[in-house]
Amino acid sequence: MNQTRIFNLADITAQELTELAHALDKGAVAALPTDTVYGLATGAYCEEGIQRIYRLKNRPATSPLQLLAASTEQAHEIAQFSPEAEKLARRFWPGALTMVLPPTVRGQALTRGFAGLGIRVPGYQFLQRLLKEMSGVLASTSANVHGQKVITQEEILLDTFNGQVDYLIKTGTLSPVASSVVDLTGCPRLLREEAISRVALEGLLGKRLD
Repeated sequence: MNQTRIFNLADITAQELTELAHALDKGAVAALPTDTVYGLATGAYCEEGIQRIYRLKNRPATSPLQLLAASTEQAHEIAQFSPEAEKLARRFWPGALTMVLPPTVRGQALTRGFAGLGIRVPGYQFLQRLLKEMSGVLASTSANVHGQKVITQEEILLDTFNGQVDYLIKTGTLSPVASSVVDLTGCPRLLREEAISRVALEGLLGKRLD
């Protein structure tokens, strides 16, 4: 069992945030709040941290993790943007839209056998600050055991992951709404309709999503 360092989000100092960012870059795993639900995260290039997340969640290897980038510019370094992706990014990033995009040469290392990268730029201020302190993007997924409800309450987060992760950041109860997911590796498809509606996405693109 790990010794988990626990923080209240409102009390984290700039020094502690920098420490957390550097630890994640090196493969530490954190349970933390996002602009949707509580999540598990580690540095996206850290295979050991990613495998720990899969084990903690009992997550099938066929389910990829999501990538969180500090900015659209950083996302461009690892993913190829079509005109449709550019349009969606301008309108909905930062925010709760995940786009599955083909990787760039640099992003190939992050695909782990999948055709595309599921990536978004979060609007949550804490994540924005954290990502700007990191050297790369975060690999993230909802903080729950696979097949169970997503975690939105800090008490359940503590009960589930205290002693299992390196860092745990709590901040009360979060919204239960997840990000919407659009696959743009081929013909645009709406994989999940959550925070952003099909109507809003189709209205912006001017076409129907499969």
